[in-house]
Amino acid sequence: MTAQTPAEPADSELIKRIEERALFARLETVRLISIAKTGHYASGFSCAEILATLYYGVMRLRRGEPDWPDRDRFVFGKGHAAATLYPLLADWDFFEAAELDEYTRLGNAFGDHPDMTRIPGIDFSSGSLGHALSTGTGMALGGRLQRRPYTTFVLLGDGELHEGQVWEAALGAAHHRLGRLVAIVDRNDHSLDGRIDGVTGIEPLLDKWRAFGWQTHEVDGHDVPALLTLLRSLAQDTGRDRPAVVVANTVKGKGISYMESEFGWHLGWLAEQDEANALAELRGTR
Repeated sequence: MTAQTPAEPADSELIKRIEERALFARLETVRLISIAKTGHYASGFSCAEILATLYYGVMRLRRGEPDWPDRDRFVFGKGHAAATLYPLLADWDFFEAAELDEYTRLGNAFGDHPDMTRIPGIDFSSGSLGHALSTGTGMALGGRLQRRPYTTFVLLGDGELHEGQVWEAALGAAHHRLGRLVAIVDRNDHSLDGRIDGVTGIEPLLDKWRAFGWQTHEVDGHDVPALLTLLRSLAQDTGRDRPAVVVANTVKGKGISYMESEFGWHLGWLAEQDEANALAELRGTR
């Protein structure tokens, strides 16, 4: 097998492929939620470009080898959006894509939240928010102790910053100077309970991470060329002596006009005609 080598310069062909894979992830999200009759469209849509950029342009992976010890690690804090991640793992041949046809059915491994004990390529069983960065910190520290060359990426929801051990982990990662740890905050400004600034304000977000000792960056989370350039540079900076965080500004529900920035679509289901309209909008045919 040939490892993905994210050393090539960003080029138009790769960017086009990443954008196409982000659309694929959104279309598959709609299909899977149609099977389950409920799910998280909007949370998955906000991070589709981030996931596609990581998996097709940045992370060290080998097709069909989810157990490769030097594979880059990915910890998905906002695990409720797993329906957007599963199709990408299947596309990397980590499991048979046909397994997703029984998504959420009794006995099927693929639920609304990811299960690392049953799904190849899932590095952490997430769903309860606020624990992902602690796990990612441990993975990064373990990689250093084992002299493994992998980078650990952790994707956090901005609502997740309200919960769990996020800031305790931020202190620990900076203390241990974990340069092979990259956190990405999907800042879509919404959580289950409403707008982030109406629940518990988190700004000035970059200043807070900086005060904790992290290298900080900000990017448009739907701009694939910008994401690719930034995330690649962080992955390739093997001499960095502190963790890095990327605050990715996104739109919850990105791609379907009536879902965008509407927190009521945190969890939902599209009836048949609405689903057809949504798919047409995603494909640009409506």
